[in-house]
Amino acid sequence: MSNRNSHQNKQAARERLRAERERQAKKDRVRRQLFVGGAVVAVLAIAGGIGYAVTNMNTSDNVNQKWRAAAEKKPLTKPANTSGPQGTTVVIGDKKSKNTLHVYEDMRCPVCAQFEKFTGPTVLKDIKDGTFKAQFTMGTFLDDNKQMPGAGSKNALSALGAALNVSPQAFLDYKTALYSPKNHPEETDDAFADNQKLLDVAQQVKELKGNAAFEKAVKKGTYDRWALAMSKTFDQAKGVTGTPSFTLNGKKLETGGNPPMTPDQFTPLVQQNLKK
Repeated sequence: MSNRNSHQNKQAARERLRAERERQAKKDRVRRQLFVGGAVVAVLAIAGGIGYAVTNMNTSDNVNQKWRAAAEKKPLTKPANTSGPQGTTVVIGDKKSKNTLHVYEDMRCPVCAQFEKFTGPTVLKDIKDGTFKAQFTMGTFLDDNKQMPGAGSKNALSALGAALNVSPQAFLDYKTALYSPKNHPEETDDAFADNQKLLDVAQQVKELKGNAAFEKAVKKGTYDRWALAMSKTFDQAKGVTGTPSFTLNGKKLETGGNPPMTPDQFTPLVQQNLKK
């Protein structure tokens, strides 16, 4: 679980080293590792990367500050398919559903990528089947982490805004593509700060491939200011201390104090808390 607390990050670094060794030694045990401790898997990215992060911290932090400063000067453009004063309410699915799953993620978060790999298809199926509608609140706090600052979370979120402007399905498909193992960088790699990286991944999404309007929005940073507004909404969320986090009808979904990472963990919690 990616945390905003610096003390937790230090502890997470130590856990990440252990998790990475296990992952490399026995990749076929990833699912069991996730089941035993989702928070441990969340911290797999720092192994071998701390030296790089420290060496390049000043440069990356400068990129973060420049991105934010430029975004604050742009007008707020709300993507289609949003609501709320600043367009930061993103709800996808059957509006008539009695149940709402609230998803909190950060696009640089490695454990979010692990969750999406194993349980993302379950969430998408539940949305499609009408089990619940899903509300997405995306954070960018990893960009502000002093150990590995950057602009990838904000830039990827802006691109997600451009995808949402195309359609809710494009948003879901693009988020899935960005989190996929072949596309998602390690937590210490600020690859999503590069627009070309985001555009290359978009070519894997049916509605975004060759979409000139989407490409223009990403290059111009049309939804950069919106990304900052969404990030602020995340920061103000009560009870959310890291990513991924989930609530169903306002009740936090956890197993052993950690987010449910596998379908075997996620589905029973959902079923227990559905409004009938």
